Amino acid sequence: MSSGTGKLVCVTGASGYIASWLVKLLLQRGYTVKASVRDPNDPKKVDHLLKLEGAEDRLHLFKADLLEEGSFDPIVEGCEGVFHTASPCFLDAKDPQVELIDPAVKGTLNVLKSCAKSPSVKRVVLTSSTAAVVLNGKPLTPEVVVDETWFSDPDFCRESEARD
Repeated sequence: MSSGTGKLVCVTGASGYIASWLVKLLLQRGYTVKASVRDPNDPKKVDHLLKLEGAEDRLHLFKADLLEEGSFDPIVEGCEGVFHTASPCFLDAKDPQVELIDPAVKGTLNVLKSCAKSPSVKRVVLTSSTAAVVLNGKPLTPEVVVDETWFSDPDFCRESEARD
């Protein structure tokens, strides 16, 4: 295991499932983590993070809004790495374009703009949903290698939504 002692990283959407595990792993490896959440004062969303080993000294929670340009500037400032996991994720969207796709795309661009402003950032890791690669109408068999040729087909997704 590599040591992150003395290194500062950012995790967006830190209260989410994957991000929470990422924060735990980074703290275990000695990193200091600047973590963005929608509401740092909501115990239901942050208590599990605050109880992690190392959180008392090396976890710093920040409020951020994916749709607010510049809201990630102070969070990524000084960080060597940024793990962008924040994205709306729910199945009952009334308008998927407005509620899921726009915030995901605009939020990613806002985080990347903040990273571009910070000379300390050396690496950015973007995560994505399986929805980005499995909704294309093709059968997913054990022989299939899921790569950039397997991305979801926007037209197939729209047609599927219209049928539901």
